Amino acid sequence: MMVSNFYNQKRRKELNGPSAAVIKYDEESSKSPIVVAQGKGQVAQQIIELAKKNNIHMQEDSSLVANLLDMDLGDNIPPQLYSVMAEILLLLEEIEKNY
Repeated sequence: MMVSNFYNQKRRKELNGPSAAVIKYDEESSKSPIVVAQGKGQVAQQIIELAKKNNIHMQEDSSLVANLLDMDLGDNIPPQLYSVMAEILLLLEEIEKNY
């Protein structure tokens, strides 16, 4: 019998610590966002702290982060993630307009 503790995302985060991925999107130089940083545990915590310190907006999406963690740094976001990324970029743009 196999029991997995990872079906519950909240429990998984408690056991493994946070996960984080950073994307960069420059309309002029890139056709799609690029993964520029990623990590789990202590590295993820440092990424999150730096984002907070620099007032960089963050979006929590555990399935998206899992996909981004599987990518290599410098990789373009694959077409399968375009719709999710577009929603996040539009949300962040709206937040920035209101601040």
